[in-house]
Amino acid sequence: MGNVFGGGEKSLYLSNGGTEVFIDVLMLAVSDLAHEEWDYRFAALLTLQDQNVMGRGAVGFDLQDIAWGTTPRERARSKDFVLRATALALSGHRWSELGYDPPLVRDHLHRFIAMVESFAPADAAHPAGGFPGPDDRATASCAQHRILSALPHWEGCFLCTRPGQP
Repeated sequence: MGNVFGGGEKSLYLSNGGTEVFIDVLMLAVSDLAHEEWDYRFAALLTLQDQNVMGRGAVGFDLQDIAWGTTPRERARSKDFVLRATALALSGHRWSELGYDPPLVRDHLHRFIAMVESFAPADAAHPAGGFPGPDDRATASCAQHRILSALPHWEGCFLCTRPGQP
């Protein structure tokens, strides 16, 4: 069982463990780069990929379901944010905080970058998918780990909710 992240004609299938690592490293990067409303909405989408909360094999998203923006400028800015965050994650940003070594995630991040780069966002502001709206953006940050989370809806960030974490 695994999860699929789609992007037009491309997709990234990840095992449950691969998904966990992929989202972990992206959340570390997104948490440090987010500063616009759209960034926090993307962070909220990532928090919904936490399998310890949502269930194993029950997550994933398609780039087509993301509200990238209504103008070419907004869509380009949103896409640039995802690419910058993914590149930051690929650099090993804050990986020392994970408590494990994620060497296989580099390939997943490279494949995700290729998928996002080749994806042409539609001009729809609100596609049918589950992209969090402005009121659902992840603006709370876990005080202990400095990671954006779904607080106050969940008890903490992905490190807080992980079994075996202090």
